[in-house]
Amino acid sequence: MARDGAHVIVVGNEKGGSGKSTTAFHLAVYLLYAGHRVATIDVDSRQQTLTHYVRNRRAHMQETGRKLPNPLHFHLPSAWGDSLKENQQAEFDMFRRSVGEVENKVDFLIIDTPGFDTNLTRLAHSLADTLVTPVNDSLIDINVLARIDPDTGLPIETSHYARLVQRARSERLAIGGEVIDWVLVRNRISMLASRNARQVQGTLDGIATRFGCRLADGIAERVIFRSLFPSGTTVFDPLEDEVESASVSHVSARQEYRNLVASLNLPLLPRHVEPIRLSA
Repeated sequence: MARDGAHVIVVGNEKGGSGKSTTAFHLAVYLLYAGHRVATIDVDSRQQTLTHYVRNRRAHMQETGRKLPNPLHFHLPSAWGDSLKENQQAEFDMFRRSVGEVENKVDFLIIDTPGFDTNLTRLAHSLADTLVTPVNDSLIDINVLARIDPDTGLPIETSHYARLVQRARSERLAIGGEVIDWVLVRNRISMLASRNARQVQGTLDGIATRFGCRLADGIAERVIFRSLFPSGTTVFDPLEDEVESASVSHVSARQEYRNLVASLNLPLLPRHVEPIRLSA
């Protein structure tokens, strides 16, 4: 699918509970505060977690009178007709219309994908400029990328999701001569050093080398994200009570996301630009 305009960030991993939606929403809000115009698309027809984030944020603003930046948001449901071919065509048309509506109106388009393979998942990956794959800090979760040699800790067989990404990268390179920048993000990192953490680091290093992607430190396991979800707020939003000081966890999570954005090498505006606030 040829396009111009917005830089597309796809957050994907065929593993539920890896923090994709939390990552997608925090990236969107960070970019809004940085002065960018941002749109988001949720192609997860089952969980719709990113859509719930946006709805919670809108409800919170209405209830409290707070003014917070919002992305332009679309939720794309899966087609459920009897014909697979017709379903895929309907989804392609819906996806193309949504992208076409915003691609020249925003600076960044962030697409959140489900934890399983769908036609919309594949369409989203084929459009990515930057692909962010959160991976829980567990050897079990790494299995979605590759089967690991238990003795060496190195990848010995490519798993389904990695093959999906490889196909998307090959197609993108063949069609437009562009490379998808694939970044693995260690997520829900334990704050205590352990043998497992060292194993995960070494294994992901090996996977990054084999698959030609990059590895970035992500976000530690923190309760604060669960507490922010009901209000649709993020660690970048001002606290409701002006005299309330942010907790150490809040400040640390904010810095971790800043570090993550820096590692993605996105085409960002200069820091002095004032935020552009969009209403959806």
